[in-house]
Amino acid sequence: MKFVDEASIRVEAGKGGNGCLSFRREKYIERGGPDGGDGGAGGSIYFVADAALNTLVDFRFQPRYRAGSGESGRGKDQTGAKGEDLYIRVPLGTSIFDDENEDYLGDVSKADETLLIASGGRNGLGNVRFKSSTNRAPRQTTSGEPGEGKSLRLELKLIADVGLLGLPNAGKSTLIRAVSAARPKVADYPFTTLVPNLGVVRLGDHQSFVIADIPGLIEGAAEGAGLGVQFLKHLSRTRVLLHLLDIAPVDGSNPVDNFLTIERELKNYSAGISEKDRWVVLTKTDLVPQEDVAGMVQDITEQIKSSEVWAQNPTKNQKTSFFPISAVSGEGTSALTAAIAQYLKALEEQQVDDSLKSVDEERKIRDEVHEDGLRRRARRHASRQQNPPGDDDEDENNLVIHYEP
Repeated sequence: MKFVDEASIRVEAGKGGNGCLSFRREKYIERGGPDGGDGGAGGSIYFVADAALNTLVDFRFQPRYRAGSGESGRGKDQTGAKGEDLYIRVPLGTSIFDDENEDYLGDVSKADETLLIASGGRNGLGNVRFKSSTNRAPRQTTSGEPGEGKSLRLELKLIADVGLLGLPNAGKSTLIRAVSAARPKVADYPFTTLVPNLGVVRLGDHQSFVIADIPGLIEGAAEGAGLGVQFLKHLSRTRVLLHLLDIAPVDGSNPVDNFLTIERELKNYSAGISEKDRWVVLTKTDLVPQEDVAGMVQDITEQIKSSEVWAQNPTKNQKTSFFPISAVSGEGTSALTAAIAQYLKALEEQQVDDSLKSVDEERKIRDEVHEDGLRRRARRHASRQQNPPGDDDEDENNLVIHYEP
Protein backbone atom coordinates (compact mmCIF):
# COMPACT_ATOMS: atom_id res chain seq x y z
CA MET A 1 0.00 0.00 0.00
CA LYS A 2 1.21 3.51 -0.79
CA PHE A 3 1.71 5.81 2.18
CA VAL A 4 0.73 9.42 1.52
CA ASP A 5 0.43 11.86 4.42
CA GLU A 6 -0.42 15.03 2.43
CA ALA A 7 -3.00 15.65 -0.27
CA SER A 8 -4.69 18.56 -2.03
CA ILE A 9 -8.30 18.20 -3.15
CA ARG A 10 -11.24 20.29 -4.37
CA VAL A 11 -14.70 19.95 -2.84
CA GLU A 12 -17.91 21.55 -4.10
CA ALA A 13 -21.21 21.37 -2.22
CA GLY A 14 -24.45 21.03 -4.17
CA LYS A 15 -26.42 23.95 -5.60
CA GLY A 16 -29.85 24.69 -4.20
CA GLY A 17 -32.84 24.00 -6.45
CA ASN A 18 -34.75 26.88 -8.06
CA GLY A 19 -38.21 27.92 -6.93
CA CYS A 20 -41.12 27.13 -9.26
CA LEU A 21 -43.45 29.63 -10.95
CA SER A 22 -46.81 27.90 -11.22
CA PHE A 23 -50.55 28.57 -10.85
CA ARG A 24 -53.31 26.18 -9.98
CA ARG A 25 -55.32 25.21 -13.03
CA GLU A 26 -58.37 22.97 -12.53
CA LYS A 27 -61.77 22.70 -14.12
CA TYR A 28 -64.47 24.71 -12.34
CA ILE A 29 -61.85 26.39 -10.13
CA GLU A 30 -61.44 30.02 -11.03
CA ARG A 31 -58.30 31.92 -10.02
CA GLY A 32 -56.68 28.95 -8.32
CA GLY A 33 -53.77 31.09 -7.18
CA PRO A 34 -50.05 30.35 -7.01
CA ASP A 35 -48.84 26.82 -6.24
CA GLY A 36 -45.16 26.87 -7.18
CA GLY A 37 -43.07 24.92 -4.65
CA ASP A 38 -39.63 25.64 -3.24
CA GLY A 39 -36.47 24.05 -4.54
CA GLY A 40 -34.49 21.53 -2.52
CA ALA A 41 -31.38 22.50 -0.56
CA GLY A 42 -28.00 21.50 -1.96
CA GLY A 43 -26.11 18.59 -0.48
CA SER A 44 -23.27 19.29 1.98
CA ILE A 45 -19.86 17.63 2.25
CA TYR A 46 -18.62 15.99 5.44
CA PHE A 47 -15.39 14.29 6.46
CA VAL A 48 -15.75 11.11 8.50
CA ALA A 49 -12.90 9.51 10.46
CA ASP A 50 -12.36 5.87 9.48
CA ALA A 51 -10.19 3.74 11.77
CA ALA A 52 -9.60 1.26 8.93
CA LEU A 53 -7.66 3.83 6.85
CA ASN A 54 -4.06 4.88 7.45
CA THR A 55 -3.08 6.77 4.29
CA LEU A 56 -4.35 9.57 2.04
CA VAL A 57 -3.34 7.78 -1.15
CA ASP A 58 -6.93 7.54 -2.45
CA PHE A 59 -7.08 11.32 -2.81
CA ARG A 60 -4.26 11.23 -5.36
CA PHE A 61 -6.51 9.36 -7.77
CA GLN A 62 -9.70 11.29 -7.02
CA PRO A 63 -8.90 14.91 -6.20
CA ARG A 64 -12.37 16.38 -6.89
CA TYR A 65 -15.57 15.76 -4.92
CA ARG A 66 -19.04 17.17 -5.53
CA ALA A 67 -22.23 16.73 -3.52
CA GLY A 68 -25.66 16.42 -5.14
CA SER A 69 -27.65 19.51 -6.16
CA GLY A 70 -31.19 20.10 -4.99
CA GLU A 71 -34.07 19.61 -7.41
CA SER A 72 -36.18 22.53 -8.55
CA GLY A 73 -39.66 22.98 -7.09
CA ARG A 74 -42.75 21.88 -8.98
CA GLY A 75 -46.39 22.82 -9.29
CA LYS A 76 -49.04 21.76 -6.80
CA ASP A 77 -46.80 23.22 -4.08
CA GLN A 78 -44.29 20.37 -4.40
CA THR A 79 -40.85 20.98 -2.90
CA GLY A 80 -37.83 19.70 -4.81
CA ALA A 81 -35.77 16.88 -3.33
CA LYS A 82 -32.75 17.84 -1.24
CA GLY A 83 -29.35 17.14 -2.77
CA GLU A 84 -27.58 14.06 -1.42
CA ASP A 85 -24.90 14.79 1.16
CA LEU A 86 -21.40 13.48 0.46
CA TYR A 87 -19.42 11.76 3.21
CA ILE A 88 -15.69 11.45 2.57
CA ARG A 89 -13.86 8.93 4.71
CA VAL A 90 -10.38 9.91 5.94
CA PRO A 91 -7.88 8.32 8.36
CA LEU A 92 -7.87 9.19 12.04
CA GLY A 93 -5.55 12.12 12.70
CA THR A 94 -6.34 14.01 9.48
CA SER A 95 -6.15 17.82 9.72
CA ILE A 96 -7.97 19.94 7.13
CA PHE A 97 -6.79 23.35 5.95
CA ASP A 98 -8.22 25.79 3.41
CA ASP A 99 -5.55 25.79 0.70
CA GLU A 100 -6.43 29.28 -0.51
CA ASN A 101 -6.20 31.29 2.71
CA GLU A 102 -4.42 28.70 4.95
CA ASP A 103 -7.26 28.69 7.51
CA TYR A 104 -7.48 25.68 9.80
CA LEU A 105 -10.88 24.02 9.37
CA GLY A 106 -10.57 21.21 11.90
CA ASP A 107 -9.45 17.63 12.26
CA VAL A 108 -10.92 14.21 12.94
CA SER A 109 -9.17 12.11 15.56
CA LYS A 110 -11.89 9.76 16.87
CA ALA A 111 -13.52 6.88 15.04
CA ASP A 112 -16.66 7.93 13.12
CA GLU A 113 -16.18 11.58 14.08
CA THR A 114 -17.90 13.82 11.50
CA LEU A 115 -16.81 17.29 10.38
CA LEU A 116 -18.81 19.62 8.10
CA ILE A 117 -16.50 20.98 5.42
CA ALA A 118 -18.73 22.61 2.79
CA SER A 119 -22.38 23.60 3.22
CA GLY A 120 -24.89 23.07 0.45
CA GLY A 121 -26.54 26.03 -1.26
CA ARG A 122 -29.84 27.45 0.03
CA ASN A 123 -32.95 26.47 -1.86
CA GLY A 124 -34.89 28.90 -4.06
CA LEU A 125 -38.45 29.97 -3.16
CA GLY A 126 -41.52 29.25 -5.26
CA ASN A 127 -44.09 31.89 -6.08
CA VAL A 128 -46.46 30.53 -3.45
CA ARG A 129 -44.15 32.11 -0.89
CA PHE A 130 -44.87 35.60 -2.24
CA LYS A 131 -48.67 35.63 -2.21
CA SER A 132 -50.37 38.19 -0.02
CA SER A 133 -53.66 40.00 0.30
CA THR A 134 -52.42 42.59 -2.18
CA ASN A 135 -50.47 40.27 -4.46
CA ARG A 136 -52.69 37.31 -5.22
CA ALA A 137 -50.95 36.24 -8.41
CA PRO A 138 -47.23 36.68 -7.68
CA ARG A 139 -44.75 35.94 -10.42
CA GLN A 140 -41.68 36.26 -8.23
CA THR A 141 -39.42 33.32 -7.51
CA THR A 142 -35.84 33.03 -6.34
CA SER A 143 -33.06 30.88 -7.69
CA GLY A 144 -31.12 28.39 -5.61
CA GLU A 145 -27.75 29.52 -4.32
CA PRO A 146 -24.52 27.75 -5.25
CA GLY A 147 -22.91 25.55 -2.61
CA GLU A 148 -19.56 26.25 -1.00
CA GLY A 149 -16.50 25.35 -3.02
CA LYS A 150 -13.12 24.95 -1.34
CA SER A 151 -9.61 23.88 -2.22
CA LEU A 152 -8.39 21.83 0.71
CA ARG A 153 -5.06 20.60 1.98
CA LEU A 154 -5.16 17.41 4.04
CA GLU A 155 -2.38 16.52 6.46
CA LEU A 156 -2.27 13.14 8.15
CA LYS A 157 -0.58 12.87 11.54
CA LEU A 158 -0.52 9.31 12.78
CA ILE A 159 -1.96 8.90 16.26
CA ALA A 160 0.38 7.20 18.73
CA ASP A 161 1.05 7.44 22.45
CA VAL A 162 4.83 7.15 22.20
CA GLY A 163 7.20 8.41 19.52
CA LEU A 164 10.73 7.21 18.79
CA LEU A 165 13.42 9.52 17.47
CA GLY A 166 17.14 9.39 17.04
CA LEU A 167 19.95 9.12 14.53
CA PRO A 168 19.87 6.45 11.80
CA ASN A 169 20.78 3.02 13.18
CA ALA A 170 20.09 4.06 16.77
CA GLY A 171 17.97 0.93 17.22
CA LYS A 172 14.46 2.37 16.82
CA SER A 173 13.12 -0.34 14.49
CA THR A 174 14.78 -3.07 16.56
CA LEU A 175 13.05 -1.75 19.68
CA ILE A 176 9.62 -1.62 18.07
CA ARG A 177 10.10 -5.21 16.84
CA ALA A 178 11.09 -6.31 20.34
CA VAL A 179 8.11 -4.82 22.19
CA SER A 180 5.30 -5.16 19.62
CA ALA A 181 4.12 -7.36 16.77
CA ALA A 182 5.25 -4.84 14.13
CA ARG A 183 7.98 -6.07 11.80
CA PRO A 184 9.76 -3.10 10.21
CA LYS A 185 12.89 -3.71 8.18
CA VAL A 186 16.11 -3.96 10.18
CA ALA A 187 19.59 -3.90 8.62
CA ASP A 188 23.18 -2.87 9.37
CA TYR A 189 23.15 0.30 7.25
CA PRO A 190 21.72 3.79 7.82
CA PHE A 191 18.23 4.85 6.70
CA THR A 192 16.78 1.35 6.80
CA THR A 193 13.50 2.92 7.90
CA LEU A 194 12.02 5.00 5.09
CA VAL A 195 8.49 5.50 6.43
CA PRO A 196 6.76 5.61 9.83
CA ASN A 197 6.05 2.30 11.55
CA LEU A 198 3.34 1.74 14.13
CA GLY A 199 3.20 -1.01 16.70
CA VAL A 200 0.87 -1.86 19.57
CA VAL A 201 2.59 -2.73 22.85
CA ARG A 202 0.39 -5.02 24.96
CA LEU A 203 1.14 -5.39 28.66
CA GLY A 204 -2.01 -7.27 29.61
CA ASP A 205 -5.55 -8.00 28.55
CA HIS A 206 -6.68 -4.42 29.11
CA GLN A 207 -3.47 -2.39 28.93
CA SER A 208 -1.72 -1.35 25.75
CA PHE A 209 -0.30 1.68 23.96
CA VAL A 210 0.75 2.58 20.43
CA ILE A 211 4.36 3.35 19.59
CA ALA A 212 5.53 5.15 16.42
CA ASP A 213 8.93 4.91 14.76
CA ILE A 214 9.99 7.49 12.18
CA PRO A 215 13.06 7.57 9.89
CA GLY A 216 16.28 8.67 11.55
CA LEU A 217 17.28 12.31 11.77
CA ILE A 218 20.62 13.76 10.76
CA GLU A 219 22.25 17.13 11.23
CA GLY A 220 20.53 19.73 9.06
CA ALA A 221 17.24 17.81 8.99
CA ALA A 222 15.23 20.93 9.86
CA GLU A 223 16.52 22.49 6.62
CA GLY A 224 15.54 19.45 4.55
CA ALA A 225 18.50 17.07 4.90
CA GLY A 226 17.62 13.39 5.12
CA LEU A 227 14.16 11.88 5.42
CA GLY A 228 13.18 12.21 9.07
CA VAL A 229 12.02 15.82 9.02
CA GLN A 230 9.35 14.91 6.47
CA PHE A 231 7.74 12.63 9.04
CA LEU A 232 8.43 14.55 12.25
CA LYS A 233 4.86 15.84 12.17
CA HIS A 234 3.71 12.33 13.08
CA LEU A 235 5.22 12.90 16.52
CA SER A 236 3.00 15.93 17.12
CA ARG A 237 0.16 13.83 18.58
CA THR A 238 2.34 11.66 20.81
CA ARG A 239 2.34 12.14 24.57
CA VAL A 240 5.93 11.18 25.30
CA LEU A 241 9.05 10.89 23.13
CA LEU A 242 11.79 8.30 23.50
CA HIS A 243 15.16 9.63 22.35
CA LEU A 244 17.24 6.59 21.42
CA LEU A 245 21.02 6.85 21.73
CA ASP A 246 23.52 4.23 20.63
CA ILE A 247 25.64 3.75 23.75
CA ALA A 248 28.75 2.90 21.66
CA PRO A 249 28.35 4.06 18.02
CA VAL A 250 30.39 2.06 15.49
CA ASP A 251 31.52 5.30 13.81
CA GLY A 252 33.24 6.39 17.01
CA SER A 253 30.98 9.43 17.55
CA ASN A 254 30.14 10.71 21.01
CA PRO A 255 26.63 9.71 22.19
CA VAL A 256 26.25 13.07 23.97
CA ASP A 257 27.07 14.97 20.75
CA ASN A 258 24.52 12.80 18.95
CA PHE A 259 21.95 13.66 21.61
CA LEU A 260 22.59 17.40 21.23
CA THR A 261 22.37 17.16 17.42
CA ILE A 262 18.89 15.64 17.51
CA GLU A 263 17.71 18.06 20.19
CA ARG A 264 18.79 21.06 18.09
CA GLU A 265 17.08 19.71 14.96
CA LEU A 266 13.89 19.00 16.89
CA LYS A 267 13.78 22.52 18.31
CA ASN A 268 14.51 24.08 14.90
CA TYR A 269 11.63 22.10 13.41
CA SER A 270 9.01 22.75 16.10
CA ALA A 271 9.40 24.36 19.50
CA GLY A 272 6.12 22.73 20.54
CA ILE A 273 7.29 19.17 19.79
CA SER A 274 10.65 19.85 21.44
CA GLU A 275 8.80 20.75 24.65
CA LYS A 276 7.10 17.36 24.88
CA ASP A 277 8.07 15.07 27.72
CA ARG A 278 11.09 13.09 26.61
CA TRP A 279 12.99 10.09 27.93
CA VAL A 280 16.49 9.01 26.94
CA VAL A 281 16.95 5.34 26.00
CA LEU A 282 20.54 4.09 25.73
CA THR A 283 20.49 1.19 23.29
CA LYS A 284 22.74 -1.71 22.24
CA THR A 285 24.12 -2.39 25.72
CA ASP A 286 24.77 -5.97 24.56
CA LEU A 287 27.62 -4.71 22.36
CA VAL A 288 29.76 -3.50 25.29
CA PRO A 289 31.22 -5.52 28.17
CA GLN A 290 28.61 -6.01 30.87
CA GLU A 291 30.88 -4.63 33.57
CA ASP A 292 31.29 -1.34 31.65
CA VAL A 293 27.59 -0.65 31.02
CA ALA A 294 26.79 1.01 34.38
CA GLY A 295 29.79 3.32 34.18
CA MET A 296 29.07 4.34 30.58
CA VAL A 297 25.41 5.03 31.37
CA GLN A 298 26.33 7.18 34.36
CA ASP A 299 28.96 9.10 32.36
CA ILE A 300 26.57 9.82 29.46
CA THR A 301 23.79 10.80 31.87
CA GLU A 302 26.00 13.28 33.72
CA GLN A 303 27.26 14.86 30.47
CA ILE A 304 23.72 15.29 29.14
CA LYS A 305 22.52 16.84 32.40
CA SER A 306 25.41 19.31 32.34
CA SER A 307 24.81 20.31 28.71
CA GLU A 308 23.45 23.66 27.56
CA VAL A 309 20.33 22.04 26.09
CA TRP A 310 19.47 20.53 29.46
CA ALA A 311 19.98 23.85 31.26
CA GLN A 312 17.54 25.68 28.96
CA ASN A 313 14.53 23.89 30.42
CA PRO A 314 15.46 22.45 33.86
CA THR A 315 11.86 22.12 35.10
CA LYS A 316 10.76 19.92 32.21
CA ASN A 317 14.01 17.96 32.14
CA GLN A 318 13.49 16.91 35.74
CA LYS A 319 10.85 14.49 34.39
CA THR A 320 13.35 12.90 32.00
CA SER A 321 14.26 9.29 32.74
CA PHE A 322 17.27 7.31 31.46
CA PHE A 323 16.87 3.65 30.45
CA PRO A 324 19.72 1.37 29.29
CA ILE A 325 18.34 -1.45 27.14
CA SER A 326 19.27 -4.13 24.65
CA ALA A 327 16.42 -4.70 22.22
CA VAL A 328 18.17 -7.78 20.80
CA SER A 329 18.47 -9.62 24.12
CA GLY A 330 15.39 -7.98 25.63
CA GLU A 331 17.29 -6.68 28.64
CA GLY A 332 15.62 -3.56 30.04
CA THR A 333 12.71 -3.52 27.56
CA SER A 334 10.14 -4.84 30.05
CA ALA A 335 11.06 -2.18 32.58
CA LEU A 336 10.87 0.48 29.87
CA THR A 337 7.41 -0.52 28.61
CA ALA A 338 6.06 -0.86 32.15
CA ALA A 339 7.32 2.62 33.05
CA ILE A 340 5.74 4.04 29.86
CA ALA A 341 2.39 2.44 30.65
CA GLN A 342 2.44 3.81 34.19
CA TYR A 343 3.43 7.26 32.93
CA LEU A 344 0.63 7.32 30.33
CA LYS A 345 -1.92 6.31 32.95
CA ALA A 346 -0.78 9.18 35.18
CA LEU A 347 -1.07 11.57 32.23
CA GLU A 348 -4.67 10.49 31.61
CA GLU A 349 -5.60 11.26 35.20
CA GLN A 350 -3.88 14.64 34.97
CA GLN A 351 -5.39 15.52 31.61
CA VAL A 352 -8.72 16.61 33.09
CA ASP A 353 -7.07 19.46 34.98
CA ASP A 354 -4.74 20.45 32.13
CA SER A 355 -7.23 20.22 29.26
CA LEU A 356 -7.07 23.92 28.38
CA LYS A 357 -3.28 23.91 28.43
CA SER A 358 -3.23 20.82 26.20
CA VAL A 359 -5.44 22.54 23.62
CA ASP A 360 -3.07 25.51 23.47
CA GLU A 361 -0.06 23.22 23.07
CA GLU A 362 -1.74 21.24 20.30
CA ARG A 363 -2.67 24.45 18.48
CA LYS A 364 0.93 25.68 18.68
CA ILE A 365 2.33 22.42 17.33
CA ARG A 366 -0.33 22.23 14.61
CA ASP A 367 0.53 25.70 13.32
CA GLU A 368 4.28 25.00 13.36
CA VAL A 369 3.88 21.69 11.53
CA HIS A 370 1.57 23.23 8.95
CA GLU A 371 3.97 26.10 8.27
CA ASP A 372 6.79 23.62 7.77
CA GLY A 373 4.63 21.65 5.34
CA LEU A 374 3.95 24.79 3.33
CA ARG A 375 7.67 25.57 3.17
CA ARG A 376 8.52 22.07 1.98
CA ARG A 377 5.76 22.18 -0.63
CA ALA A 378 7.08 25.52 -1.91
CA ARG A 379 10.57 24.04 -2.18
CA ARG A 380 9.25 21.01 -4.07
CA HIS A 381 7.25 23.22 -6.43
CA ALA A 382 10.30 25.38 -7.19
CA SER A 383 12.45 22.30 -7.72
CA ARG A 384 9.95 20.72 -10.11
CA GLN A 385 9.75 23.89 -12.14
CA GLN A 386 13.53 23.91 -12.53
CA ASN A 387 13.81 20.15 -13.09
CA PRO A 388 10.53 18.69 -14.44
CA PRO A 389 10.22 15.06 -13.29
CA GLY A 390 10.33 12.25 -15.84
CA ASP A 391 7.76 9.54 -16.24
CA ASP A 392 9.86 7.12 -14.20
CA ASP A 393 10.51 9.48 -11.30
CA GLU A 394 8.93 8.52 -8.03
CA ASP A 395 7.09 11.01 -5.91
CA GLU A 396 8.67 11.32 -2.47
CA ASN A 397 5.35 10.36 -0.86
CA ASN A 398 5.05 7.03 -2.75
CA LEU A 399 6.08 5.04 0.27
CA VAL A 400 4.88 2.04 2.19
CA ILE A 401 3.57 2.08 5.74
CA HIS A 402 3.66 -0.94 8.05
CA TYR A 403 0.92 -1.07 10.68
CA GLU A 404 0.14 -3.69 13.28
CA PRO A 405 -3.38 -3.38 14.77
